[in-house]
Amino acid sequence: MDKDKVAGGRSGCSCGGHDDQAAHDIATSGQASALERATERALFRAVFPNPLERRNFLKAVGATTAAAALNHLFPVKAAAEALEETGKPEKTDLKIGFLPITCATPIIMAAPMGYYTKQKLNVQLMKTPGWAIVRDKTINGEYDAAHMLAPMPLAISLGLGSTKAPFVSPAIENINGQAICLANKHKNNRDPKNWKGFKFAIPYDFSNHNYLLRYYLAEHGIDPDTDVQLRLVPPPEMVANLRANNIDGFLAPDNLVQRAVYDGVGFIHILSKEIWDGHPCCSFSLSRKMIAETPNTSAALLRAIMEATAYAQKAENRKEIAAAIAPTNYLNQPLTVVEQVLTGTYADGLGGVKKDPARIAFDPFPYESFAVWTLTQMKRWGQIKGDVDYQSVAREVYLVTDAAKAMKQAGLTPPQATTKTFSVMGKRFDPAKPDEYLKSFAISRAG
Repeated sequence: MDKDKVAGGRSGCSCGGHDDQAAHDIATSGQASALERATERALFRAVFPNPLERRNFLKAVGATTAAAALNHLFPVKAAAEALEETGKPEKTDLKIGFLPITCATPIIMAAPMGYYTKQKLNVQLMKTPGWAIVRDKTINGEYDAAHMLAPMPLAISLGLGSTKAPFVSPAIENINGQAICLANKHKNNRDPKNWKGFKFAIPYDFSNHNYLLRYYLAEHGIDPDTDVQLRLVPPPEMVANLRANNIDGFLAPDNLVQRAVYDGVGFIHILSKEIWDGHPCCSFSLSRKMIAETPNTSAALLRAIMEATAYAQKAENRKEIAAAIAPTNYLNQPLTVVEQVLTGTYADGLGGVKKDPARIAFDPFPYESFAVWTLTQMKRWGQIKGDVDYQSVAREVYLVTDAAKAMKQAGLTPPQATTKTFSVMGKRFDPAKPDEYLKSFAISRAG
């Protein structure tokens, strides 16, 4: 599959986010923020209103030279920064979709704790029962932005499982914070090699819950497509399905896992951080159209979420945050359950009390290597067919420059590198060698 098919969209543009390839080239030249790219696109269209003229100009001089010329005539970066810091939001009444899980902590807490109001935004948080609904309502513009699973904007941008639309993630909402929960009847069956025939629930096909569970099973010799059943179950319904004996377990957000323990119907088999410590789970996501049409609003939203994230990072604030997000209109969970997740002191359902402050953590930087790893798993399990330009897709969707700038504004220190290596179940992942990594798996659907 060529690049236009994998990362493609509207005719003539390789990412689907621009009217033509000329607009794409000028927008993606260099390490610019989304607001800078939007400013450059607007100026480029004003100078060359005719699409054919734009293409011919870029063909003659190249995107880098064109961008330099525009910046010489007009201080794009300075103007974008001024707009981002002082520009009045184009739209102040906003709807943000979310699922009632602790992964959405920064997005949720930003409402009751005043972070949106500080940015002069009137945000209505829309509790939503399932990921497909969040996806569809955000694509069609009913939601202005959304809490999404980290793989979702990648899938949407590639047209996997939905209408293709260019989406981005300028912030990761949480890292770790998931677990494999099993029904109490399996307390004496902890060896995954003996799990053939099990029925597991996952929240969504394009989720790290799906990929991490598949990874864990496959590393123990269990083929997730033939030896077990993986069922899509909306997160709010998982505990009820475990109680009703419809499933043997699930890999899901920790508030659901902890609720199963609280209700006496399940136990924690393994935390997701024991599979991959530091893995991303959820993200703050919005469409490129939203950024292009309301750059000041988008920047203000990101600032609010980054400031909430900075507060959530500190252990001493976790009980206060738990009290803010536990109520019915948000998580609808007993305060004890939410506190056990956020503080990392929790009952495991096996008679023990564990302490792990990193059970869930809040590091907002959207490393491009996170996206590359996710794309390898999409290809591993047959969701992506043919070749994929891993690095290009990662850069288009995970907005590291915007994240770094917003982190600095919130008093956080962004990393200098946009990628990093890490290990999943002891196997090192090098984002520069995704195909080599993909070929190393004994159980795979990749062609």
